[in-house]
Amino acid sequence: MARWVAGMATLALAVTACGGTGDDADSPTDGSAKGAPIIIGMDEDSTGPGASYSTIAGKTIRLAVQDINDKGGVLGRPLRLVIENDESDPTKVPAVLQKLHSQGAKALFLQSGSAAVMQAKSTLTQLGLPAIAPTGVTATLVEPPDNELIYMLANTTTDWAEVYCGAFKAANINTLGILTDDTTTIAALNKALLGGMSCVKITATEKGAANASDLSAQVARLKDANPDAVLVTSVGGAFEVLAQNTLAAQLKDKLRFSLASIGNQPSSWKLANPGALEGLIFMGSINQDNPRTKALTELLKKANGPDYEVTAYDAEGWDAVQLLKLAIEKAGGPDDPKKLNEAIQSISGYQASFGQGNFTLSFSATKHLGADGPCGLSLIEFGADNRPKGPWATFQPPCSS
Repeated sequence: MARWVAGMATLALAVTACGGTGDDADSPTDGSAKGAPIIIGMDEDSTGPGASYSTIAGKTIRLAVQDINDKGGVLGRPLRLVIENDESDPTKVPAVLQKLHSQGAKALFLQSGSAAVMQAKSTLTQLGLPAIAPTGVTATLVEPPDNELIYMLANTTTDWAEVYCGAFKAANINTLGILTDDTTTIAALNKALLGGMSCVKITATEKGAANASDLSAQVARLKDANPDAVLVTSVGGAFEVLAQNTLAAQLKDKLRFSLASIGNQPSSWKLANPGALEGLIFMGSINQDNPRTKALTELLKKANGPDYEVTAYDAEGWDAVQLLKLAIEKAGGPDDPKKLNEAIQSISGYQASFGQGNFTLSFSATKHLGADGPCGLSLIEFGADNRPKGPWATFQPPCSS
Protein backbone atom coordinates (compact mmCIF):
# COMPACT_ATOMS: atom_id res chain seq x y z
CA MET A 1 0.00 0.00 0.00
CA ALA A 2 1.93 2.92 -0.83
CA ARG A 3 2.09 6.33 -2.28
CA TRP A 4 4.09 9.03 -0.63
CA VAL A 5 5.34 12.38 0.08
CA ALA A 6 9.03 12.35 -0.28
CA GLY A 7 11.61 14.67 0.89
CA MET A 8 14.53 15.55 -1.35
CA ALA A 9 17.51 15.04 0.79
CA THR A 10 20.06 17.31 2.07
CA LEU A 11 21.07 14.70 4.56
CA ALA A 12 19.38 11.90 2.71
CA LEU A 13 18.08 8.69 3.98
CA ALA A 14 19.93 5.75 2.68
CA VAL A 15 17.39 3.61 0.89
CA THR A 16 18.66 0.31 -0.32
CA ALA A 17 16.88 -2.86 -1.23
CA CYS A 18 17.47 -6.53 -0.78
CA GLY A 19 15.68 -8.18 -3.67
CA GLY A 20 14.00 -4.89 -4.55
CA THR A 21 14.76 -1.31 -5.43
CA GLY A 22 15.33 1.82 -3.37
CA ASP A 23 15.20 5.48 -4.28
CA ASP A 24 16.72 8.34 -2.30
CA ALA A 25 13.99 10.62 -3.66
CA ASP A 26 11.61 8.85 -1.29
CA SER A 27 13.67 9.79 1.76
CA PRO A 28 12.50 12.27 4.38
CA THR A 29 14.79 15.24 4.85
CA ASP A 30 16.20 16.20 8.22
CA GLY A 31 14.04 19.32 8.38
CA SER A 32 14.82 21.83 11.08
CA ALA A 33 16.48 19.34 13.44
CA LYS A 34 20.24 19.91 13.54
CA GLY A 35 21.76 17.32 15.89
CA ALA A 36 23.34 14.01 14.98
CA PRO A 37 20.78 11.85 13.15
CA ILE A 38 18.97 9.07 14.97
CA ILE A 39 18.97 6.20 12.51
CA ILE A 40 15.88 4.00 12.38
CA GLY A 41 15.78 0.90 10.19
CA MET A 42 12.73 -0.24 8.24
CA ASP A 43 12.36 -3.70 6.75
CA GLU A 44 9.69 -2.95 4.15
CA ASP A 45 8.34 -5.46 1.65
CA SER A 46 8.01 -3.24 -1.40
CA THR A 47 8.04 -5.90 -4.14
CA GLY A 48 6.79 -9.16 -2.61
CA PRO A 49 3.36 -10.51 -1.60
CA GLY A 50 3.10 -8.13 1.35
CA ALA A 51 3.79 -5.03 -0.73
CA SER A 52 0.08 -4.28 -1.21
CA TYR A 53 -0.14 -3.20 2.43
CA SER A 54 3.49 -2.70 3.48
CA THR A 55 4.07 0.16 1.07
CA ILE A 56 1.00 2.04 2.31
CA ALA A 57 2.26 1.94 5.89
CA GLY A 58 5.81 2.58 4.69
CA LYS A 59 4.77 5.71 2.89
CA THR A 60 3.06 7.08 5.98
CA ILE A 61 6.03 6.15 8.14
CA ARG A 62 8.16 8.32 5.85
CA LEU A 63 5.68 11.17 6.18
CA ALA A 64 5.60 10.85 9.98
CA VAL A 65 9.40 10.98 10.11
CA GLN A 66 9.39 14.08 7.89
CA ASP A 67 6.72 15.71 10.07
CA ILE A 68 8.77 15.08 13.23
CA ASN A 69 11.94 16.41 11.59
CA ASP A 70 10.12 19.52 10.36
CA LYS A 71 9.07 20.17 13.97
CA GLY A 72 12.60 19.91 15.38
CA GLY A 73 13.19 16.17 15.53
CA VAL A 74 13.56 14.10 18.69
CA LEU A 75 15.60 15.67 21.48
CA GLY A 76 16.84 18.11 18.84
CA ARG A 77 18.08 15.33 16.57
CA PRO A 78 16.54 14.36 13.21
CA LEU A 79 15.23 10.87 12.56
CA ARG A 80 16.75 9.21 9.53
CA LEU A 81 15.40 6.05 7.92
CA VAL A 82 17.48 3.32 6.35
CA ILE A 83 15.36 0.88 4.38
CA GLU A 84 15.73 -2.69 3.12
CA ASN A 85 13.30 -5.03 1.37
CA ASP A 86 12.84 -8.67 2.43
CA GLU A 87 10.02 -9.34 -0.08
CA SER A 88 8.12 -11.06 2.79
CA ASP A 89 10.59 -13.91 2.34
CA PRO A 90 11.53 -15.35 5.76
CA THR A 91 14.85 -16.64 4.43
CA LYS A 92 15.96 -13.08 3.62
CA VAL A 93 15.06 -11.55 6.96
CA PRO A 94 18.27 -12.23 8.97
CA ALA A 95 20.49 -10.65 6.27
CA VAL A 96 18.15 -7.67 5.93
CA LEU A 97 18.13 -6.95 9.67
CA GLN A 98 21.89 -7.43 9.90
CA LYS A 99 22.33 -4.89 7.12
CA LEU A 100 20.06 -2.35 8.83
CA HIS A 101 22.03 -2.83 12.03
CA SER A 102 25.30 -2.32 10.18
CA GLN A 103 23.95 0.98 8.87
CA GLY A 104 23.57 2.23 12.43
CA ALA A 105 19.88 1.54 13.13
CA LYS A 106 18.96 1.98 16.81
CA ALA A 107 15.46 0.53 16.41
CA LEU A 108 13.45 -1.09 13.64
CA PHE A 109 10.08 -1.04 11.95
CA LEU A 110 9.14 -4.49 10.63
CA GLN A 111 6.75 -3.68 7.80
CA SER A 112 6.45 -7.05 6.09
CA GLY A 113 4.45 -10.26 6.01
CA SER A 114 3.74 -12.13 9.24
CA ALA A 115 5.91 -15.11 8.34
CA ALA A 116 8.85 -12.79 7.70
CA VAL A 117 8.29 -10.91 10.95
CA MET A 118 8.17 -14.22 12.82
CA GLN A 119 11.59 -15.04 11.41
CA ALA A 120 12.87 -11.65 12.61
CA LYS A 121 12.35 -12.42 16.30
CA SER A 122 15.48 -14.49 16.90
CA THR A 123 17.60 -12.07 14.88
CA LEU A 124 16.34 -9.16 16.99
CA THR A 125 17.44 -11.03 20.09
CA GLN A 126 20.91 -11.52 18.61
CA LEU A 127 21.21 -7.87 17.59
CA GLY A 128 19.61 -6.45 20.73
CA LEU A 129 17.46 -4.03 18.74
CA PRO A 130 13.85 -3.20 19.74
CA ALA A 131 11.35 -3.35 16.88
CA ILE A 132 7.73 -2.43 16.16
CA ALA A 133 5.60 -4.34 13.63
CA PRO A 134 3.11 -1.58 12.72
CA THR A 135 0.55 -3.67 10.80
CA GLY A 136 1.15 -7.10 12.34
CA VAL A 137 -2.02 -8.90 13.45
CA THR A 138 -0.82 -12.41 14.40
CA ALA A 139 -0.54 -12.77 18.18
CA THR A 140 2.39 -15.19 17.95
CA LEU A 141 4.55 -12.32 16.68
CA VAL A 142 4.77 -10.96 20.22
CA GLU A 143 4.56 -14.22 22.16
CA PRO A 144 7.54 -16.21 23.53
CA PRO A 145 10.10 -17.27 22.57
CA ASP A 146 12.35 -14.36 21.52
CA ASN A 147 9.64 -11.74 22.12
CA GLU A 148 11.60 -9.47 24.45
CA LEU A 149 12.25 -6.84 21.77
CA ILE A 150 9.22 -6.95 19.46
CA TYR A 151 5.96 -4.98 19.71
CA MET A 152 2.64 -4.74 17.87
CA LEU A 153 -0.09 -2.10 17.82
CA ALA A 154 -3.23 -3.55 16.29
CA ASN A 155 -5.80 -6.03 17.53
CA THR A 156 -4.70 -9.55 16.72
CA THR A 157 -6.46 -12.43 15.03
CA THR A 158 -7.62 -13.53 18.49
CA ASP A 159 -9.74 -10.38 18.68
CA TRP A 160 -10.72 -10.76 15.02
CA ALA A 161 -12.05 -14.26 15.75
CA GLU A 162 -14.10 -12.90 18.65
CA VAL A 163 -15.52 -10.10 16.50
CA TYR A 164 -16.32 -12.40 13.58
CA CYS A 165 -18.05 -14.78 15.98
CA GLY A 166 -20.14 -11.93 17.33
CA ALA A 167 -21.06 -11.02 13.77
CA PHE A 168 -21.92 -14.59 12.81
CA LYS A 169 -24.15 -14.97 15.85
CA ALA A 170 -25.91 -11.68 15.15
CA ALA A 171 -26.50 -12.66 11.50
CA ASN A 172 -27.53 -16.27 12.28
CA ILE A 173 -24.55 -17.71 10.39
CA ASN A 174 -23.80 -21.30 11.40
CA THR A 175 -21.75 -22.57 8.46
CA LEU A 176 -18.89 -20.83 6.66
CA GLY A 177 -17.00 -21.32 3.41
CA ILE A 178 -13.39 -20.11 3.13
CA LEU A 179 -11.67 -18.84 -0.03
CA THR A 180 -7.97 -18.24 0.58
CA ASP A 181 -4.75 -17.45 -1.26
CA ASP A 182 -1.60 -19.57 -1.06
CA THR A 183 0.80 -17.08 0.54
CA THR A 184 2.80 -18.01 3.65
CA THR A 185 1.47 -14.88 5.37
CA ILE A 186 -2.16 -15.99 4.98
CA ALA A 187 -1.34 -19.59 5.88
CA ALA A 188 -0.05 -18.36 9.24
CA LEU A 189 -3.00 -16.03 9.69
CA ASN A 190 -5.54 -18.73 8.82
CA LYS A 191 -4.03 -21.06 11.40
CA ALA A 192 -4.50 -18.47 14.12
CA LEU A 193 -7.80 -16.97 12.98
CA LEU A 194 -9.77 -20.00 11.86
CA GLY A 195 -8.50 -22.02 14.81
CA GLY A 196 -10.15 -19.48 17.09
CA MET A 197 -13.58 -19.56 15.42
CA SER A 198 -15.22 -22.56 17.05
CA CYS A 199 -18.48 -20.60 16.89
CA VAL A 200 -19.04 -21.63 13.27
CA LYS A 201 -18.68 -24.81 11.22
CA ILE A 202 -16.34 -24.46 8.24
CA THR A 203 -17.94 -26.61 5.56
CA ALA A 204 -15.49 -25.97 2.72
CA THR A 205 -12.05 -24.40 2.22
CA GLU A 206 -10.83 -23.48 -1.25
CA LYS A 207 -7.35 -22.17 -2.11
CA GLY A 208 -6.07 -20.32 -5.15
CA ALA A 209 -2.64 -19.07 -6.21
CA ALA A 210 -1.92 -15.46 -5.27
CA ASN A 211 -1.41 -14.76 -8.98
CA ALA A 212 -4.48 -16.75 -10.09
CA SER A 213 -6.36 -15.59 -13.17
CA ASP A 214 -9.46 -17.73 -12.59
CA LEU A 215 -11.18 -18.78 -9.36
CA SER A 216 -14.44 -19.99 -10.87
CA ALA A 217 -13.79 -23.66 -10.05
CA GLN A 218 -13.05 -22.86 -6.40
CA VAL A 219 -16.16 -20.71 -6.09
CA ALA A 220 -18.27 -23.37 -7.78
CA ARG A 221 -17.17 -25.87 -5.14
CA LEU A 222 -18.03 -23.37 -2.40
CA LYS A 223 -21.44 -22.98 -3.98
CA ASP A 224 -21.95 -26.74 -3.88
CA ALA A 225 -21.09 -26.75 -0.16
CA ASN A 226 -23.82 -24.13 0.37
CA PRO A 227 -22.44 -22.33 3.45
CA ASP A 228 -24.42 -19.56 5.13
CA ALA A 229 -21.62 -17.09 4.34
CA VAL A 230 -18.16 -16.91 2.76
CA LEU A 231 -14.97 -15.48 4.27
CA VAL A 232 -12.11 -14.48 1.95
CA THR A 233 -8.65 -14.51 3.52
CA SER A 234 -5.92 -13.01 1.35
CA VAL A 235 -3.17 -10.42 1.30
CA GLY A 236 -5.47 -8.49 -1.04
CA GLY A 237 -4.49 -7.07 -4.40
CA ALA A 238 -5.42 -8.87 -7.61
CA PHE A 239 -6.40 -12.12 -5.83
CA GLU A 240 -8.96 -10.37 -3.62
CA VAL A 241 -10.48 -8.47 -6.56
CA LEU A 242 -10.76 -11.68 -8.56
CA ALA A 243 -12.26 -13.49 -5.58
CA GLN A 244 -14.90 -10.83 -4.97
CA ASN A 245 -15.76 -10.50 -8.67
CA THR A 246 -16.26 -14.27 -8.90
CA LEU A 247 -18.22 -14.54 -5.67
CA ALA A 248 -20.48 -11.64 -6.66
CA ALA A 249 -21.25 -13.38 -9.95
CA GLN A 250 -21.77 -16.93 -8.66
CA LEU A 251 -22.91 -16.41 -5.05
CA LYS A 252 -24.58 -13.02 -5.16
CA ASP A 253 -27.08 -13.88 -2.43
CA LYS A 254 -24.46 -15.07 0.08
CA LEU A 255 -23.18 -12.77 2.81
CA ARG A 256 -19.46 -12.15 2.27
CA PHE A 257 -16.78 -11.24 4.80
CA SER A 258 -13.13 -10.38 4.32
CA LEU A 259 -10.02 -9.40 6.22
CA ALA A 260 -8.75 -5.85 6.47
CA SER A 261 -6.87 -6.26 3.18
CA ILE A 262 -9.55 -5.19 0.71
CA GLY A 263 -10.83 -2.34 2.86
CA ASN A 264 -7.34 -0.92 3.25
CA GLN A 265 -6.39 -1.09 -0.43
CA PRO A 266 -8.32 1.71 -2.18
CA SER A 267 -6.44 1.14 -5.43
CA SER A 268 -8.15 -2.26 -5.65
CA TRP A 269 -11.72 -0.96 -5.39
CA LYS A 270 -11.81 0.52 -8.86
CA LEU A 271 -10.54 -2.78 -10.32
CA ALA A 272 -13.60 -4.67 -9.08
CA ASN A 273 -16.56 -5.12 -11.40
CA PRO A 274 -19.32 -2.53 -10.93
CA GLY A 275 -21.19 -3.35 -7.75
CA ALA A 276 -19.07 -6.45 -7.05
CA LEU A 277 -18.10 -5.24 -3.58
CA GLU A 278 -21.61 -4.20 -2.53
CA GLY A 279 -22.53 -5.81 0.79
CA LEU A 280 -19.01 -7.10 1.46
CA ILE A 281 -18.07 -6.70 5.14
CA PHE A 282 -14.43 -6.30 6.12
CA MET A 283 -12.50 -5.96 9.36
CA GLY A 284 -11.71 -2.25 9.58
CA SER A 285 -10.04 0.12 12.02
CA ILE A 286 -10.72 3.57 10.59
CA ASN A 287 -13.45 5.44 12.45
CA GLN A 288 -13.90 9.14 11.71
CA ASP A 289 -15.56 9.63 15.11
CA ASN A 290 -12.04 9.28 16.54
CA PRO A 291 -10.61 12.84 16.65
CA ARG A 292 -7.04 11.57 16.05
CA THR A 293 -8.24 9.71 12.96
CA LYS A 294 -9.92 12.87 11.73
CA ALA A 295 -6.75 14.91 12.29
CA LEU A 296 -4.58 12.33 10.52
CA THR A 297 -7.05 12.20 7.63
CA GLU A 298 -6.74 15.94 7.15
CA LEU A 299 -2.95 15.73 7.19
CA LEU A 300 -2.81 12.85 4.71
CA LYS A 301 -5.28 14.46 2.34
CA LYS A 302 -3.22 17.64 2.42
CA ALA A 303 -0.10 15.64 1.61
CA ASN A 304 -1.61 13.26 -0.94
CA GLY A 305 -4.59 15.05 -2.41
CA PRO A 306 -8.26 15.39 -1.41
CA ASP A 307 -9.21 11.98 -2.85
CA TYR A 308 -6.72 10.06 -0.72
CA GLU A 309 -8.38 7.20 1.17
CA VAL A 310 -6.93 6.79 4.66
CA THR A 311 -6.45 3.20 5.77
CA ALA A 312 -5.63 1.39 9.00
CA TYR A 313 -2.16 0.82 7.57
CA ASP A 314 -1.66 4.58 7.38
CA ALA A 315 -2.79 5.08 10.97
CA GLU A 316 -0.74 2.19 12.32
CA GLY A 317 2.36 3.38 10.50
CA TRP A 318 1.85 6.90 11.84
CA ASP A 319 1.34 5.70 15.41
CA ALA A 320 4.38 3.42 15.26
CA VAL A 321 6.61 6.43 14.56
CA GLN A 322 5.00 8.52 17.32
CA LEU A 323 5.42 5.69 19.82
CA LEU A 324 9.08 5.28 18.96
CA LYS A 325 9.60 9.04 19.28
CA LEU A 326 7.98 8.92 22.72
CA ALA A 327 10.18 5.99 23.76
CA ILE A 328 13.38 7.75 22.64
CA GLU A 329 12.38 10.80 24.66
CA LYS A 330 11.60 8.67 27.71
CA ALA A 331 14.95 6.89 27.39
CA GLY A 332 16.83 10.19 27.10
CA GLY A 333 18.20 9.14 23.72
CA PRO A 334 18.40 6.16 21.35
CA ASP A 335 21.87 4.81 22.08
CA ASP A 336 21.20 2.43 24.98
CA PRO A 337 19.01 -0.36 23.53
CA LYS A 338 18.12 -1.69 26.98
CA LYS A 339 16.84 1.71 28.12
CA LEU A 340 15.01 2.19 24.84
CA ASN A 341 13.30 -1.16 25.19
CA GLU A 342 12.30 -0.39 28.79
CA ALA A 343 10.96 2.98 27.62
CA ILE A 344 8.67 1.28 25.11
CA GLN A 345 7.41 -0.93 27.91
CA SER A 346 6.61 2.14 30.03
CA ILE A 347 4.19 3.63 27.47
CA SER A 348 0.60 3.50 28.71
CA GLY A 349 -2.70 4.96 27.51
CA TYR A 350 -1.39 6.27 24.19
CA GLN A 351 -4.44 7.54 22.27
CA ALA A 352 -4.31 5.83 18.90
CA SER A 353 -5.17 7.39 15.55
CA PHE A 354 -7.14 4.27 14.60
CA GLY A 355 -10.00 2.44 16.26
CA GLN A 356 -12.90 3.94 18.16
CA GLY A 357 -12.58 7.26 19.99
CA ASN A 358 -11.45 5.87 23.34
CA PHE A 359 -9.14 3.19 21.96
CA THR A 360 -5.65 3.27 23.50
CA LEU A 361 -2.32 1.47 23.28
CA SER A 362 -0.25 0.35 26.26
CA PHE A 363 2.84 -1.79 26.71
CA SER A 364 4.70 -3.44 29.58
CA ALA A 365 7.35 -6.08 30.14
CA THR A 366 4.66 -8.72 29.77
CA LYS A 367 2.35 -6.91 27.32
CA HIS A 368 3.94 -6.44 23.91
CA LEU A 369 0.59 -6.17 22.12
CA GLY A 370 -0.47 -2.54 22.41
CA ALA A 371 -4.23 -2.80 21.84
CA ASP A 372 -6.25 -2.08 24.99
CA GLY A 373 -9.46 -3.97 24.24
CA PRO A 374 -11.32 -4.88 21.02
CA CYS A 375 -12.47 -1.37 20.10
CA GLY A 376 -9.58 -0.92 17.71
CA LEU A 377 -11.82 -2.83 15.30
CA SER A 378 -14.98 -2.05 13.33
CA LEU A 379 -16.88 -4.12 10.78
CA ILE A 380 -17.30 -1.95 7.68
CA GLU A 381 -19.67 -2.59 4.76
CA PHE A 382 -19.11 -1.70 1.10
CA GLY A 383 -21.79 0.17 -0.81
CA ALA A 384 -23.00 -0.15 -4.40
CA ASP A 385 -20.26 2.21 -5.59
CA ASN A 386 -17.54 -0.26 -4.46
CA ARG A 387 -16.52 2.07 -1.64
CA PRO A 388 -16.90 1.58 2.13
CA LYS A 389 -20.19 3.16 3.18
CA GLY A 390 -19.80 2.86 6.94
CA PRO A 391 -20.15 0.49 9.92
CA TRP A 392 -22.17 -2.67 9.35
CA ALA A 393 -25.52 -2.16 11.07
CA THR A 394 -25.95 -5.76 12.21
CA PHE A 395 -23.02 -5.93 14.63
CA GLN A 396 -20.10 -3.89 15.99
CA PRO A 397 -17.54 -4.95 18.61
CA PRO A 398 -18.06 -3.48 22.06
CA CYS A 399 -15.57 -0.86 23.16
CA SER A 400 -14.49 -2.06 26.57
CA SER A 401 -11.00 -2.49 27.98
